[in-house]
Amino acid sequence: MEDMVATDAPARDRSATSARILRAATELLADGGFQNFGVNAVARRAGCDKQLIYRYYGGMDGLVDAIGAELTRWIEDKMPVGGHSGFLLTYGDLVEHMMMLFIRVLRGDPLMQRIIAWEMSDDTPQVRRLSEARSRALALWIEKVKGVMPPPKGIDHLALNAMLLAAVQHVVLAGAIAQRFAGLSLASDKDWDRVAQAVKRLVRGVYP
Repeated sequence: MEDMVATDAPARDRSATSARILRAATELLADGGFQNFGVNAVARRAGCDKQLIYRYYGGMDGLVDAIGAELTRWIEDKMPVGGHSGFLLTYGDLVEHMMMLFIRVLRGDPLMQRIIAWEMSDDTPQVRRLSEARSRALALWIEKVKGVMPPPKGIDHLALNAMLLAAVQHVVLAGAIAQRFAGLSLASDKDWDRVAQAVKRLVRGVYP
């Protein structure tokens, strides 16, 4: 038993430290973007030696990839697949369900909002790595939710879904920053009910 405890302890310490580094890096990125995002800054925030970042993640590129993986898990955890097959009778039902879910979970996660805002305002190799990871995760989520339900023929559903997701994402970010967009108030639950109804109308306009 003593040998098992001695063997498990370093593994637990490594797991806890690597998780702390990843959390610190994610929060640092959300707070200030990539301008001050580096090994020293992450190490200070995590309260660890910067050499541990190289040991556990291989450097900043590996750490950015790990954040990208966290964004993937965010989508999987916040927007789980399943439990909807009884009421999604058409592809339009499916897309409407996806958009309503995306609005709700993104509005409820300020950290993800800030990361997306930085992703949209900067263009560096690290930002592109994050953007590509999140785009892949969203595409995979859509495919999982869709299952065997085919999109309508003659409609570029990939482009349309991307445009709908982009619109939802932008409006949520505008609501978080300014509580208004293009004259539309985004301050109250009633305002967001209005947004939801507008998105549903858009969805049904393309997927009757």
